[in-house]
Amino acid sequence: MSLLDIHVFGSPILRQETELVTEFTPALRRLVDDMFDTMEAAKGVGLAAPQVGRNERLCVVDADDVRLVVINPEIVHKEGGLVRGEEGCLSIPEIYADVDRHTRITVRAQDIDGKWYEIEHAANLLGRCLQHEIDHLHGKLFTDRLSMLKKRSAMRDWDYEKAKYPKNLRVLPVGDLPPEKDASASDT
Repeated sequence: MSLLDIHVFGSPILRQETELVTEFTPALRRLVDDMFDTMEAAKGVGLAAPQVGRNERLCVVDADDVRLVVINPEIVHKEGGLVRGEEGCLSIPEIYADVDRHTRITVRAQDIDGKWYEIEHAANLLGRCLQHEIDHLHGKLFTDRLSMLKKRSAMRDWDYEKAKYPKNLRVLPVGDLPPEKDASASDT
């Protein structure tokens, strides 16, 4: 288990289209485990591969008591209108804005073993999180969904924050690990 560095706004990988996952290997499983640990240490509810410098079409989500590995996802159905809700992003720390997302979605994806499944009628935080993470897999950030005025405001706020992240990387201290996962914690 290890924590991965999180790429922040300005890192080119956040704007790239990801590549389909075609091989479900032990290395992919390790990446998923590290992504869950990184997401939890950063106190997030979702994390996409580009956020940790990878180009696989993969994200992990833990929202509304649902924990998912989401590989090669596609939104296959959208229901209801748009609903506005506050969003933040592990790749744009301390910046929040109201974003319009579909009320409910159905997502088709593969699990860590490559089996296809569907998440039907995902709503609330889970639906919003899935839409947010799937955007990441296509090189989009939540700020891209803001009006020009709100985007300018968010970017002004980011100008104050970005100096904290040299080389466009957010490095999480090992001390952020939950006690049961901290390698330095001992059972004896």
